[in-house]
Amino acid sequence: MLLSLYRSLYSYRGFILGSVQREFQARYRNSLLGALWPVFNPLSMIIVYTVIFSHIMRARLPGVDDSMAYSVYLCAGLLAWGMFSEITLRSQTMFLDNANLLKKISFPRICLPVIVLCNAAINFAIIIGLFLGFLLISGRWPGMALLALIPLIALQMLFCAGLGMILGVLNVFFRDVGQLFAICLQFWFWLTPIVYPITILPEWVQRLLQLNPMTSLIGSYQNLFLYGQWPVWNSLLPVFIVTVVMCLIALRLFRQRVGEMVDEL
Repeated sequence: MLLSLYRSLYSYRGFILGSVQREFQARYRNSLLGALWPVFNPLSMIIVYTVIFSHIMRARLPGVDDSMAYSVYLCAGLLAWGMFSEITLRSQTMFLDNANLLKKISFPRICLPVIVLCNAAINFAIIIGLFLGFLLISGRWPGMALLALIPLIALQMLFCAGLGMILGVLNVFFRDVGQLFAICLQFWFWLTPIVYPITILPEWVQRLLQLNPMTSLIGSYQNLFLYGQWPVWNSLLPVFIVTVVMCLIALRLFRQRVGEMVDEL
């Protein structure tokens, strides 16, 4: 099954790359600054959070005597969460948004999730590049631990892809799925230690939050960028298992329902 999917994607690689390019260009076609907007938006976010939390609110992390530590902690979590929310939210509507394309053109439907992932990867690469530049200028370069960013991103994208494909297929047949997930995503954000360190919570709450797959993922990003620490790979093993199971479920659901989706659309 995986081999046949790979062959389909490879055969339609031109279609995928062309779709990614068109979507990127269409987003900024009529703007004066064009492709510079993906740079200015995250750059402004980094500057705002750094100024507000480091200099105005003087927020501190427990046990860390660094005025900018909380800003780095917050930005690391928000950047990782931004990629998660972008992929899942766009995936849940990818078949609905491309209904006309699905009806008129014959192509492997699996191309659509790949296009979503590619667009998200480009956006994240731009944002993370600016953030790394900020860390370099501020003297907080993570060092060799930065190599761990590659498997972290790969694991997170697979997790997002599995969840997003399940949501995308279900949303074709049950339109309430999209509305419900948008609400759940808000609760999910606050149940993930992004704006607060997990260590300030009672132990029983910490154990509950550890059941959240995004807790260990976001924590790995934060420790990498803030302390230059390698991820604790054992803590990511449950996330890996959940990711594999979810991707298998997503592929099975997709194969079972792909023929019915066009009629439903």
